[in-house]
Amino acid sequence: MDKPLVSVIMGIYNCADTLGEAIECICNQTYDNWELIMCDDGSMDSTYETAKVYYEKHPDKIILIRNEENSGLNVTLNNCLKRAKGKYIARMDGDDLCSPVRFEKEVDFLEKHPEYDIVSTNMTYFDDNGIFGQSKSIEKPECRDIVKGTPFCHAPCMVRKSAYDEVGGYSVDNKLLRAEDYHLWVKMYSKGFKGYNIQEPLYSMRDDRNAAKRRKMKYRINEAYVKCEAVKKLKLPYSNYVYAFIPILKGIIPSKLYLLFHKHRLEN
Repeated sequence: MDKPLVSVIMGIYNCADTLGEAIECICNQTYDNWELIMCDDGSMDSTYETAKVYYEKHPDKIILIRNEENSGLNVTLNNCLKRAKGKYIARMDGDDLCSPVRFEKEVDFLEKHPEYDIVSTNMTYFDDNGIFGQSKSIEKPECRDIVKGTPFCHAPCMVRKSAYDEVGGYSVDNKLLRAEDYHLWVKMYSKGFKGYNIQEPLYSMRDDRNAAKRRKMKYRINEAYVKCEAVKKLKLPYSNYVYAFIPILKGIIPSKLYLLFHKHRLEN
């Protein structure tokens, strides 16, 4: 069977110490028909030089571009999308790891299930001390699930390029910073696209155990804005607007209490 091309889009920024491991995870995939498109978003360390080493080693598989200035993840990923030639678009971050069978399983799913346009997987969370948590996503998210929270882990996802094209890629708006992926799913579901979560952790996200308590309030407000957009675009009952208050509430409750809930969620 012909293997469809997978275009991996990766925005890179100040991740020189971890980028090599992330790229090696792609190079070591059991599924070998891929191209990697990396866009450096104005890094201030040696990220671009590290990426260039891999580009020079694999010029037939890797495309390397660079923003003139730091522009944000949405602009950076859109710049990658402009150069993508694959049937499927996969994500990967420059400080994460993934299973060598990730692409194989995701492509196999999309090839066998034309009714779905998005596939993602569960994730483990790790830091220098090892794994400390795991995500658990809804297997078949419906519109009513989206307003409660982002239905797919963004970094492990693979999406049909036709779906990206239909919604115009990532929206560029200051109100969507740190919520661009959540907004992408809202746009896709409003167009009738559907997704599925493989109930297996095929991706490992490098994370800070205490990062949740340091999330800025403006990003919580952005998440609340996307939830309101979800209610409107997905034509959900007005009662769902209550979910928009949850990110704000998380930002004002005592840090110790929030971290207790956050830890419980990751461990279970």
